[in-house]
Amino acid sequence: MAVNITEADAYIAANCIDVEDWSDCDEAKKQRIVNVAFRTLTTKYPKLTVPDAAVYEFSNELAIAFNDTNRLQQQGIAAFSLTGVASFTFKDWAKSGVENWIPQSALDIIGADNGVKIGARQAKWTVL
Repeated sequence: MAVNITEADAYIAANCIDVEDWSDCDEAKKQRIVNVAFRTLTTKYPKLTVPDAAVYEFSNELAIAFNDTNRLQQQGIAAFSLTGVASFTFKDWAKSGVENWIPQSALDIIGADNGVKIGARQAKWTVL
C-alpha cells in the first residue's frame, strides 16, 4: 500500500471541496480512515487496480461520515439537542454502511485507471 497521510493531506487539500472534517482528525484517526478506505475499495474491486487518489477521495468522505455529529447517526440516534445551542435531526434515508460512502469521483478514478466504467448503482430488493 503506497498511500500515506502526508500525500492524503496534500491531495484532499487540493482536490476536495469539504475538507474540514479531514483536517480536524488527528494522525491516528486519519491512518485508520485511510486503512478502511483502502481495504474497502480493494475488497469491493479485487480485480481492479485502486489508485491512491481514489483512496484519498474515499477517505475524505469517510472523515465526513464519521465526524463527531454524523457518527451519532451511524450509531442509531435519530435526534438530539443541546439546550440553547443547537438541535440536530438525522434523516432516516441517510447513507449507512462504509461502502455506501464511496463517492462517484473515486469510482471514476478507479475506472479511468483500469479502462472500465464503474457506476454507484446496485441492485436492491423491493416489495410491490
